[in-house]
Amino acid sequence: MTTASDISNRIIEAVMAQKLEPGARLGEQQLAMLFDCSRTIVREALTRLAVRGIVTVSSRRGWYVIEPSQDEAREAFEARRVIEMGLIRCTGDVSKTAIKQLKNHLSREKAAIKGSDVGLRSFLLGDFHVCLAECLGNSLLADTLRDFTARTTLIAMLYQSSHDAAQSCEEHVQIVQALEKGDLPKAEKLMQAHIGSVQAALRLQSSSGDPLSHLRSALSPLEAQPPKAGASRSAVASGRKAGQTAAKGLPRQTLRQTEPSPTRSPARPRNTRSNPRGSEPFPDDSSTYLGALL
Repeated sequence: MTTASDISNRIIEAVMAQKLEPGARLGEQQLAMLFDCSRTIVREALTRLAVRGIVTVSSRRGWYVIEPSQDEAREAFEARRVIEMGLIRCTGDVSKTAIKQLKNHLSREKAAIKGSDVGLRSFLLGDFHVCLAECLGNSLLADTLRDFTARTTLIAMLYQSSHDAAQSCEEHVQIVQALEKGDLPKAEKLMQAHIGSVQAALRLQSSSGDPLSHLRSALSPLEAQPPKAGASRSAVASGRKAGQTAAKGLPRQTLRQTEPSPTRSPARPRNTRSNPRGSEPFPDDSSTYLGALL
């Protein structure tokens, strides 16, 4: 029989595998049909995930996966940095069994990177940190890191992380090598650098203190449109120069005939309605006014 823990674990795994995107809706009825259980069990699972900060509920939208803000993204990485660096700092001797488990995990990471299963690759790269906490003997922090890793996975999806999977795996390898040698200070520094490189790969805007910075940037005037295809600036300039040169050889009377009169405009059909001000009648084409507004 499916339990609430089974459902919540499956949802966490799907998030870490990037199969559930930020803002994805989680309907109670659909989940109950999928897991062949009652809506009460589904609601219990979603409530647990809400407490853990993975899903949230709205009276109108129902249950859905969180969409972390930029401030929440920074806080999540700061929390991971404190937890994981502190975990290594407080560790004594790392057993050979722990090193073996970590190396087995790294082997799975490398195989996933060479393979085509993006979901498995994403899950294993995030699960390394959970595995590290378990191997260092702290199951409580392992559960905490599982939730924080799921959060940072959603953050990476939401803010389009450019961090390379192979680079992330190599950084994991260096951390395990330092632990195997018993060099805990180096392992701590490597962990700090690793979390920093993952955070730096996010497209987060710098906090400028201006709440309208994003809107101000989006609504800034566009640049002037470039010349049409085939008409470069040099070609336009040369054409203008050629026209001026050709005009020099024409008689003054001819020039007067070819130049448009500044006081006259081309004839335009007009309607019979009169302008209330008593000047010219209104033009037929109402797009004239639309053009003025635009």
